[in-house]
Amino acid sequence: MTASQGLLDMLTVIDSGARTREDILIGPPLPTPHGRSFGGQVLGQAIAAAGSTAPRDREIHSMHGYFLRPGDADASMTFEVDRLHDGRSFSTRRVQAYQHGEARMSMIASFQTDDPGLEHQERLDLSGIPDPESLPTVWDKYGHLSGNGRASWVLDRPFDFRYVESDIILQVAERTSRQRVWMRSREAFDASPLLNAAALAFGSDYLLLEPVARRHGLPWATPGMRAASLDHAMWFHRPFRVDEWLLYELDSPTSQGGRGLARGRFYDRDGVHVATVAQESMMRLPAIPQQDA
Repeated sequence: MTASQGLLDMLTVIDSGARTREDILIGPPLPTPHGRSFGGQVLGQAIAAAGSTAPRDREIHSMHGYFLRPGDADASMTFEVDRLHDGRSFSTRRVQAYQHGEARMSMIASFQTDDPGLEHQERLDLSGIPDPESLPTVWDKYGHLSGNGRASWVLDRPFDFRYVESDIILQVAERTSRQRVWMRSREAFDASPLLNAAALAFGSDYLLLEPVARRHGLPWATPGMRAASLDHAMWFHRPFRVDEWLLYELDSPTSQGGRGLARGRFYDRDGVHVATVAQESMMRLPAIPQQDA
């Protein structure tokens, strides 16, 4: 995906015109170097599809999805939305993503009216964290690789990621299970709260494998390493815009059985906690070195 295509275009799902019990929508493809659909794209489009059927006074507050089969990056995705429930305050939608007649992902999302109630949060103190403007972009570090087809997957992402710790693209400098990354969309994103949530889900998936790999000293360039998202859960707490800087704080508490768990929290520049994400991923290597737990 190039920046000129636009993140908003990627999240625009279109009514298929089919007349069935479920709502059927179509999402555009996102080509990738390895030919498999990017999980964040499927998540974002599924949220957009589910939200298009929810009452207008309700915003998404959570989603839980499972990736069932690898998708085809060169084919559009079909989303089947089942309107499970509409209550006084909450609406629930089930979304199945299909390609070539097979289910690729299954998700349930919940939407809520703006209700008053108890409120608390643990705000983040940003005083010791470098501002994003002071950190290098991926183009600053890897722009010289732009002629490489696989490098385009890093350089042409619709999000600007700026690492507080160093990135793990070619090597791992800090071997830890924690990392912090400033992120925002590369273009202005003047869209609804629903599409901002869809965009954040899209962007969140780029980095959730990294605290697992970082802990074991494995850069993305590790020969023979294969990785895939297994599931994805996300909670949206407070208003935000993806075209304004958000600090993405990630950690991995455990990995085992070829699977790694990662958690992430998103904060705005005032330290307000706006969203939370968790994901388990599969990671496989030709030979796994012996390392302490």
